[in-house]
Amino acid sequence: MLMGHVSRIASFLPALGAVAPAFAQDAPARYNLQTPVTSIAQQINDMHTWLMVICLVIFIGVFGVMFWAVFNHRKSKGAVAAHFHENTVVEIAWTIIPILILLGMAWPATRTVIDMKDTSNPDITVKATGYQWKWGYDYLQGEGEGVRFFSSMSTPRDQIEGGAPKGEAYLLEVDKPLVVPVGKKVRMLLTANDVIHSWWVPAFGVKQDAIPGFIRDAWFLAEKEGVFRGNCAELCGRDHGFMPIEVHVVSAERYAQWVAEQQAGMSAGTAAAVSVTPEDGAPAGVGARGLDVGLNVAAVADGKT
Repeated sequence: MLMGHVSRIASFLPALGAVAPAFAQDAPARYNLQTPVTSIAQQINDMHTWLMVICLVIFIGVFGVMFWAVFNHRKSKGAVAAHFHENTVVEIAWTIIPILILLGMAWPATRTVIDMKDTSNPDITVKATGYQWKWGYDYLQGEGEGVRFFSSMSTPRDQIEGGAPKGEAYLLEVDKPLVVPVGKKVRMLLTANDVIHSWWVPAFGVKQDAIPGFIRDAWFLAEKEGVFRGNCAELCGRDHGFMPIEVHVVSAERYAQWVAEQQAGMSAGTAAAVSVTPEDGAPAGVGARGLDVGLNVAAVADGKT
């Protein structure tokens, strides 16, 4: 009878294996992982699904045998407990089988971790710095080099305080999102200015701590355009919950246009800073910031600091 149950379970596994990935792909993100848009996220999604299947099979097998034994060998049916000591075959089996299962789980996990750490040959390098409580982005390499800005949550305060209906991206929208081109490898350098933060975008399969005084790195290559959201995943203080991440993956043409807009805006901001009205006798073309720098340099030269 036991072998009959086992054979029926075994015949069911191929159908279960075919259904599981489809369920994981189509289930709402609130119940499962977000739909992956990178190869790493897809590996994580597949591994998550198959490990859950393995755990389910083990659960059914162990508890199935246990309950079968309890109900079919109970005292009311006249069952008599067997008394024996040691069983070499059983002991070898319950040692070898778990080892094989663990090796089967470790192989894809190790391969995925190695792929996650391969940040070589990026098309674009962006440094993300965590602050309490926002992100700073500096484009260090590739198209867009020199672009830098801060990204803060833009959810209206009246939504947070309950005075207005919550929006579709409640607590996940920012004033200036990170923008990257589709199909390009983006290397993220992560650090922090104050306490430990964590840059986490589930659809990319990226979650990396940002630690003050250290540079950690990660990478992603988004395979489809869209808006993808994440959070700081490390408890970092009072407003930890108000530190979202928003990434816009756009076409190469749209990305080039965005870079040009950002560079033009930065140039305009630099020109405006230089043309500030002189203060306290500062030379023409030097604003308050320039005067402060000049005074600091003069103090150092005079040995006052």
